[in-house]
Amino acid sequence: MAKHKGRGWHGRLLAAALGVTAVAAATSVWTAQADPVGGGPQARVSAPDARSQDRAKVAADIAHASDKGARGVNITIDDGPDPVWTPQVLQLLKDNGVKATFCMVGTQAQAHPDLVKAVVAAGHRLCNHTISHDTAMDSKPEAYQSQQILDAERMITKASGGVRPQYYRAPGGAFTPYSRQLAASRGMRPLGWNVDSKDFERPGVDTMVATVKSEISDGPTVLFHDAGGDRSQTVAALREVLPWLKQQGYSFGFPVR
Repeated sequence: MAKHKGRGWHGRLLAAALGVTAVAAATSVWTAQADPVGGGPQARVSAPDARSQDRAKVAADIAHASDKGARGVNITIDDGPDPVWTPQVLQLLKDNGVKATFCMVGTQAQAHPDLVKAVVAAGHRLCNHTISHDTAMDSKPEAYQSQQILDAERMITKASGGVRPQYYRAPGGAFTPYSRQLAASRGMRPLGWNVDSKDFERPGVDTMVATVKSEISDGPTVLFHDAGGDRSQTVAALREVLPWLKQQGYSFGFPVR
């Protein structure tokens, strides 16, 4: 899985999140420690609620398949929520009868809890996309990876009103064995993608639509974004892509867990 190159918006987001990260390092109730039996990471909280006791066991390998089978498609939306673009994406999904997976950045979820709740209320699923979208986190210490994942989980869960993310997508695909095991231990299946619409680069609506059409045979999980800048091309591309996928006989599902 190729990494995305560094992006100015994410650099600014990372800088803005450093304050959150520094405070979280001192005050967060989430800690990660080695599993004394299996050697894998194990999450611990100081006062878990009832929801935290009901985490489904999931595999630690990176998921790409759809729960709808060979003709299933997983629409995944990254980096939000955003007050301008997320509502437009939600409306398009509703108009087409499509459920999607929203991979949310922790600070964005914290800033826009109403949008997180709207995503959940519409029947979509949540995915943890770390606190600050650091695409180099696979080169960082395990303690840093833990903090990025666990504090984002806390932020998203709180913003949603108690609904936990079911997946974990590393920024730019920067997974490590440690981060995958940690996410899985929290009930979050590591999530990859098969088709990158390249919408972050804003290459033009026709190019994005052509990319999805030509690459959907490579696998079912398609990557779009609802934050990080002007996402008008994404909205326009989804307006064309979703009906086309239906016409081709695809059904929309969620990534396997």
